[in-house]
Amino acid sequence: MVDLIGVQSSVIAAAGYDPERRTLYVVFNTGRVYEYMDVPAEIYDGLMAAESKGRFLNQKIIDNYPYRHFRGWKRD
Repeated sequence: MVDLIGVQSSVIAAAGYDPERRTLYVVFNTGRVYEYMDVPAEIYDGLMAAESKGRFLNQKIIDNYPYRHFRGWKRD
């Protein structure tokens, strides 16, 4: 399971990253969660360091990486 880190943003509530799967998880303030696949660690680091997380998400992540609505963690 990935640790989600809460952020200060008008768009994003929290984000987390799985380096083994190169998957970024974004929890929006609406409560919806999306996973973005094949995301380099540098992009996640950039998101977390960005002054405007919503702007970074829109400019660097959305439309640049495949994504889907996250429906929960699978148990092994």
